Amino acid sequence: MRQVAIYGKGGIGKSTTTQNLTAALGEMGKEIMIVGCDPKADSTRLILGGLAQQTVLNTLREEGEDIELDEIMKTGFANIRCVESGGPEPGVGCAGRGIITSINMLEQLGAYTDNLDYVFYDVLGDVVCGGFAMPIREGKAEEIYIVASGEMMAMYAANNISKGIQKFATTGKTRLGGIICNSRNVDNEFEMIEAFAKELGSQMIHFVPRDNVVQHAEINKKTVIDYDPTVKQADEYRTLAKAIDNNDMFVIPKPMTQERLEEILMDYGIMG
Repeated sequence: MRQVAIYGKGGIGKSTTTQNLTAALGEMGKEIMIVGCDPKADSTRLILGGLAQQTVLNTLREEGEDIELDEIMKTGFANIRCVESGGPEPGVGCAGRGIITSINMLEQLGAYTDNLDYVFYDVLGDVVCGGFAMPIREGKAEEIYIVASGEMMAMYAANNISKGIQKFATTGKTRLGGIICNSRNVDNEFEMIEAFAKELGSQMIHFVPRDNVVQHAEINKKTVIDYDPTVKQADEYRTLAKAIDNNDMFVIPKPMTQERLEEILMDYGIMG
């Protein structure tokens, strides 16, 4: 079983990318569980056809510790198992605690079955606090992918997340598997993310072009492959899925200084 965490700046399309990627892996016949680690609890919406998933934390608050697995886990497209950890009540506590609680509860209830090929953790990545590092700090996720684009703040966040991975990689098995570019049609974006990933000592695992069919599918509460498996964008997610499935390049990233990051941005025409 490969345990994979997907990080990235808020609003970068991390949850959309994760769901479209897992739909492609599911179509390949892989057994998958998604654990949404974002307090917004929207990491599984497209897999479940828009169903508002009952979160682990809400269920625990309402029913106490005595809960069944089917109360917090639903099955969606391609038999993908979906769990949302949820978050604390606004202004109370750290959302990272919810991630720990959820993972522990899933383990107790036997969710991590032997036939699982992948467990994906969809993690809010702006906040590099201890809580959001939980999947890697606890040794749950050993394989990390960062969703980024050619925008300055997305790359800044990706570099920051790499610092967190580097910190935990020295004491555990956590490694960076690559950067997924979720294109925003920025000038020289392909070349810039390729250079950025190389500087980290990693790779751009796939460049996902921008396509309005992703939004059309989302409006219909579906992944692209579920919405229309024949469109070109569906093949992009299949290519990403194959690249991750076959990936053997896992590194301890080498985050860059702010000055070096700005040099890359200037070299490719973002700044200046």
